[in-house]
Amino acid sequence: MLFLAGGLKIFKGADMNIVLATRNKKKVEEIKRIVKDMPVTIYTLDDFPECPEVEEDGKTFEENAVKKAKAVSKYTKMPALADDSGLEVYALDGAPGVFSARYAGGDADDKRNCEKLLNEMKSVSSENRGARFVCCIAFAFPDSRVETFSGYAEGRIGTEPKGANGFGYDPVFYPKGHERTFAEMSDKEKDRLSHRGAALGRVYDFLKRGL
Repeated sequence: MLFLAGGLKIFKGADMNIVLATRNKKKVEEIKRIVKDMPVTIYTLDDFPECPEVEEDGKTFEENAVKKAKAVSKYTKMPALADDSGLEVYALDGAPGVFSARYAGGDADDKRNCEKLLNEMKSVSSENRGARFVCCIAFAFPDSRVETFSGYAEGRIGTEPKGANGFGYDPVFYPKGHERTFAEMSDKEKDRLSHRGAALGRVYDFLKRGL
């Protein structure tokens, strides 16, 4: 049994029950894969179909993640883990940032977002194509407490999409020190280098300290 501040019990039996506060199936798949060795039982919003949508109107990744996690925890009466993540391109003053998922419009898909990004960077030289993926994870509990954890992946933006794995901007992002995009890497390789993997590693450390 794990106890947090205030004596809150968040384990049921051997595992902690956590709701992932996202309907992004690719993100759910990636989070489940990364936490598979942690003592947790994962639920998703598919298990709570009546849970209301949360508008991501924050100015930072942390604001959006906290808002989603708190809302879902309040509704489900369970600990909730929300991830807000995106790409920050230095030559574009940090864009697309919190608008990463809707960079090419509210109905945009990954392909159109990548196309817009590459078009915006047509005149940017190779030495100025630096970027980073950012992930902020908010972990909200039914007693209204929230813990946040951040992870980053530095790299650069290519000139054309490469690879068929992953999602989002993976086909155009080369992690630092590598000559393949995230989309050209295996799941295991990407998880070891990714912003989400780094943030979830900090979640794991947090849970481990509480045992």
